[in-house]
Amino acid sequence: MSVETRPTRRGVRGRLLDLMFVRGRVREVRRAEGRGRWIGIRIGDVPSLDWTPGQQVRVHVADITTTRTWLSGAVRHALRTYSVWDYDASAAELELYVLDHEGDGPGARWARALEPGQAVVFGKPEGRFTLRPAAYHLFVGEETASVPFGAMLRAARDPVHGVIEVARPGDRLPLPEAERLTWRYRGDASAASSASLVAAVRGLELPAEPGIAYVAGEARTVQSVRAHLVDERGWPRRSVLVKPFWTPGKRGME
Repeated sequence: MSVETRPTRRGVRGRLLDLMFVRGRVREVRRAEGRGRWIGIRIGDVPSLDWTPGQQVRVHVADITTTRTWLSGAVRHALRTYSVWDYDASAAELELYVLDHEGDGPGARWARALEPGQAVVFGKPEGRFTLRPAAYHLFVGEETASVPFGAMLRAARDPVHGVIEVARPGDRLPLPEAERLTWRYRGDASAASSASLVAAVRGLELPAEPGIAYVAGEARTVQSVRAHLVDERGWPRRSVLVKPFWTPGKRGME
C-alpha cells in the first residue's frame, strides 16, 4: 500500500502554515553506516524551492501551533537547523543527513522517531555559506560540515582541495571529489579545538594564490583554521568563509 505524500489540510491553521513554512511527508528514513540518518522528504504543494547548495532549513521538531507547546516552554527548542544534502526539484524531494548525537535532545528525539508518511514542517532554505567564484575551492571541516560540503562539491566547477576530519572511516559521507580530499581520523578524541585538523590544513600543498575557503564545524576549530589561513598563509579574510555549527556547552549557534 502506497504512503500518502500530500500533507492533509487542517483549515485555517493549515493555510497559515502554507504561507509561512514548507510542509511535506517523510518518504524514507535510512540508517547510515556511521552515526547518522538519511531522511528523504517529499514536499506537498510547493512545486520547487529556491535552494542553493550549502544552504540549510529550520525544521520544526515540535508543533509550534499548539497551546501545549507554548505553555510547556518547548517552543524554545522547537526548531533545529539541518543542512540540505540534496534537493531534486523535478521530484520535489529534499534529502537531509542528521547526525545522531548522544543524549535525548529535541532534535535527536525527532530524528529517531521519524517514520515514512510522517508530516514534516520546515522553513524555506536559507544561508549564505555557498560557493563563490574562485580559482579553486578549499573545504575544511568535520562531520557536521560534511553535509553542506557534499552539496557544494557536487556544484563546484573549479578545482577543489580540502581536509575532512571524522572519528572513524565509517563516519565518512559519500562526498564528491573524495579522492581529492585529505581525510583525517581522530578516534575517540574530541572534535572541539581540534589541533589535528588545523595541522592537516597546515600541511596541505595549495597554489600560491588564495582561493576561497569554506570552513565549518566546531567554533573554536573554525577560528583556528581561519587564523592559519589569514595569519600564516596571508589569505584575505574575505576569502575565508566560516560557519560555526556548534561548540561544547553552548546552545543556539544555529
